[in-house]
Amino acid sequence: MLPSWFRSSARDLLWRRPAFHETYGAWGVLVSEFMLQQTPATRVIPHLEAWLHRWPTPAAMAEATTAQVVHQWANLGYPRRALWLHRAAIEIVERHGGVVPRDVDALLALSGIGDYTARAVAVFSYGDRHPVVDTNTRRVLARAIDGRAHPSPPSRRDLTLMEALLPDDDEEAAMFNAATMELGATICTARAPRCDLCPVADECAWLAAGRPDTGDARRRQAAYEGSDRQARGAVLRVLRDAAPDAVPLTAVIPEWPDARQRDRAIDSLIADGLAEADGEGLALPR
Repeated sequence: MLPSWFRSSARDLLWRRPAFHETYGAWGVLVSEFMLQQTPATRVIPHLEAWLHRWPTPAAMAEATTAQVVHQWANLGYPRRALWLHRAAIEIVERHGGVVPRDVDALLALSGIGDYTARAVAVFSYGDRHPVVDTNTRRVLARAIDGRAHPSPPSRRDLTLMEALLPDDDEEAAMFNAATMELGATICTARAPRCDLCPVADECAWLAAGRPDTGDARRRQAAYEGSDRQARGAVLRVLRDAAPDAVPLTAVIPEWPDARQRDRAIDSLIADGLAEADGEGLALPR
């Protein structure tokens, strides 16, 4: 039932189109998964198109400089993902001849790739049968199977449970993975689930129990406004605008209301390899 619902109701997202896979293959899926970590799909699409137009293969990206990669990442947030993706491209060239590997363990050995991304590439690029579990999937499993309002912290149990639910056929298993994620993203949402539209409502343990508050709500993410993340983002915008030139330290967000937070943001960017200090100047890494 779930795959059937997905075929008729899934959003038309760039990385789901046959032409996208024909053009970029597993590399396109890998880049999209890096970008989709903690970033909404609507924000990712224009960045993904620009990124793959510039670097359509791992080999092309491996030739880029760190500064180019950070600059191209623009305002996607969590820019360390760009550094990991760059390192992964270099590793793909050095270890796999420029071809994104199919094996999950080989994918896990690449920089910045965890359980979800490795299995997503193996399933959605190569059609292999693996459980793919993201935040949306975990929420669907928590409600439909366990009768809980929200999922517990991630664990290996999530993969085991999803594995048991997958159809035996590889193509149907891939569709089931995608459908479960789509259900969590569009219907079984965290704050306002639309149970009246759910294709598995008749089988949902949480709905059958009357949608109880099971006391497992996730802690809300810390506010962005006034945070260290906001300060880091402001510094990076200044450096991107000036690239490849350095910016005098005195000219890096001098109006920031918290001078200590500003300095902390600069120090953390240098420590993460996202900025370089040279005398009295600050620049994107070359």
